[in-house]
Amino acid sequence: MEDNINSKDIAVLTDFIKKKPIFTNNKKVLEFEKAWSNWLGVKYSIFVNSGSSANLLSIAYLKNKFKRGEVIVPTLTWSSDVASIFHNNLKPVFVDIDLKNLAISFDEIKKKTTKNTIAIFLTHILGINGLTDEIVKFCKKKKILLIEDCCESHGAKFKSKKIGTYGFISNFSFYFAHHMTTIEGGMISTNSREVYEISRMLRSHGLVRETRNPKIKSYYQNKYKDLNSQFIFSLPAYNVRSTEINAVLGLNQIKSLNKNIQKRNNNFNFFLSRLDKKKYFTEFELKGQSNYAFIIILQKQFRNKKFREKFEKILYENKIEYRRGTSGGGNQMRQPYVRNTLNFNEKDFKKFKNTEIVHHYGYYIGNYPSLSKSKILKLTHILNSV
Repeated sequence: MEDNINSKDIAVLTDFIKKKPIFTNNKKVLEFEKAWSNWLGVKYSIFVNSGSSANLLSIAYLKNKFKRGEVIVPTLTWSSDVASIFHNNLKPVFVDIDLKNLAISFDEIKKKTTKNTIAIFLTHILGINGLTDEIVKFCKKKKILLIEDCCESHGAKFKSKKIGTYGFISNFSFYFAHHMTTIEGGMISTNSREVYEISRMLRSHGLVRETRNPKIKSYYQNKYKDLNSQFIFSLPAYNVRSTEINAVLGLNQIKSLNKNIQKRNNNFNFFLSRLDKKKYFTEFELKGQSNYAFIIILQKQFRNKKFREKFEKILYENKIEYRRGTSGGGNQMRQPYVRNTLNFNEKDFKKFKNTEIVHHYGYYIGNYPSLSKSKILKLTHILNSV
């Protein structure tokens, strides 16, 4: 990422700080939450300190509602999606992905769904929409909750609506390199008043005073009259609040979000148009995309250790920063926190063929709005010459 916080952002932050306001979670946080809900097209949003915290609270809500159950999750995702399932004593059920959109495979979902399935945790990878009609209809028919991880895909669309509006809950990240930033930060979005109120309490120690619903407050105050009404902790919760400063930055950043998304998309389309299709997979489903990074997957005949080593050596020598495995470092089943908890082995990993391709032969390279065409041309020339 380059230039994600500009002089206008710094000026806005400076003006805010000079006023010596309240700095902890207050009016600006609420204002940012409303602005985000309006931009996305949902009723409610809850600002937290990271996208990972948004994941954690979403699954904590499931735990509070269902107590136990299985959550279907893709093998290619960020670690906090899976870790949040572990933390809440629910069971992750891993499924493979489709290479065209790097998202959870519907055929795999059908195979792995059981009577114990309470949710599907779908990740939109690197700005590509992962939703299909089949997934949306399947969740509705089976009464399975859909949770969308949109942390890398702000503004991507499925049909005419933005992703993050289809799920019962959706999560976003405002990390420094993402489509817009609050330096660190995340958002939970939903049309459910219940999710909103519970998430507000989960965000702040479980405190009942955080709810905006007077009925909830009255219930707890009347039931627990031996407690100070300002210090009733309803749930075993967390402190994952963000600050007024982060919200002020978010309010300014959201003004440029749509414009910057278009620049990112133009960059990625230009990148793919110049990439050697004999060496690199380019058949992605890009309708409705909101690109986060340049995606590189080696074609079948180049998926060997010798070519991979040469490929990475040339990137390193040309000072091109990359991430092998794309999002989250590839197959989450291979990571120690999963492998050692569920006792997976090499035989288990290889069952997830598409994820394994991305794990060993998939990469991403940074994309950002001010990236010049000349740099993209230089990049593709180097890649094509390997």
